Amino acid sequence: MRVIRIVALLASLGAGLALASSALAQEAGLPTPRGIIYPGDIIYDNMLAEQPADKADGPGPFVRTRAGLIGKMARRTLLPGVAVPDAAIDNQRLVVNGGDVELVYSQGGLTIVAAGSALQDGAAGDVIKVRNSDSGVTVTGTIQSDGTVRVSGG
Repeated sequence: MRVIRIVALLASLGAGLALASSALAQEAGLPTPRGIIYPGDIIYDNMLAEQPADKADGPGPFVRTRAGLIGKMARRTLLPGVAVPDAAIDNQRLVVNGGDVELVYSQGGLTIVAAGSALQDGAAGDVIKVRNSDSGVTVTGTIQSDGTVRVSGG
């Protein structure tokens, strides 16, 4: 009789643990858009909602945290309630093709600043081609977080 009671107790504990783990899985949701987010839009916190992780459908891997989306740019249309694949977002573009940029060359105590025109779009850390507005020479540089393009000597 004792064995039956112990088995019954263990079975009820197992069912309780399964329900608890199911509830935890639903609480650990994925950030999803509240409304449609279009390509090129910057994603803000108020544009996001949470969906249960088990509802994620489509090509993954998915962005798992709100922090992984906030401040990023949508590369394609993001639909409400649908988990966001990593490939669907990108860093915010600081430089646009044809836009004016500031070229900065710095070595030792010498700093030279010149005007340029971007020949490519880019985000912070991207290496792009830029035309020096004064000389017409095309140079390659790295986009800095302030939007300037750091060039180095060759």
